[in-house]
Amino acid sequence: MDVTKKEALTQYLVEEQNRFYRLAYSILKNRDEALDAVQAAVCRSLERQDSLRDAGAVKTWFYRILMNSCNDILRQRSRTVPLPEEGGPVLEDPEPIDDFLSRRVDALPPEVGTVIRLRFYEELSLQEISQVTGQNVNTVKSRLYAGLKKLRVTMEGVELL
Repeated sequence: MDVTKKEALTQYLVEEQNRFYRLAYSILKNRDEALDAVQAAVCRSLERQDSLRDAGAVKTWFYRILMNSCNDILRQRSRTVPLPEEGGPVLEDPEPIDDFLSRRVDALPPEVGTVIRLRFYEELSLQEISQVTGQNVNTVKSRLYAGLKKLRVTMEGVELL
């Protein structure tokens, strides 16, 4: 990997770490697991930086690694029994963008909720979401619009401030 790609990756990882944590937390709903997912994704990205062909694609490349880390933790979670937490939190849990809306996104099927989060929370394009999730663009579009339709139906008649 040439110096420019290494620098771009390092700069991106440092500048966007709060966004990574917010996304991981929105999926995992647990501070420690979100931190673990981000840490694992950063380590994997640094180990595999040679697989990054285009420095301009670092965003989608890293988000895919982060999503895979979150999915790994979700799989592990189903096989383990959680122990009570000890000590106080070091980091504040991120404030949901809109708690009311966040609960409704959480109620969507996981694959639909992921598309909604990546599109609106992380502001990724449909093409970028396609690359991150490994789905074709038409699948991403159908999940996005199905999710938006479900959200619209669940929010009909609800008065927002």
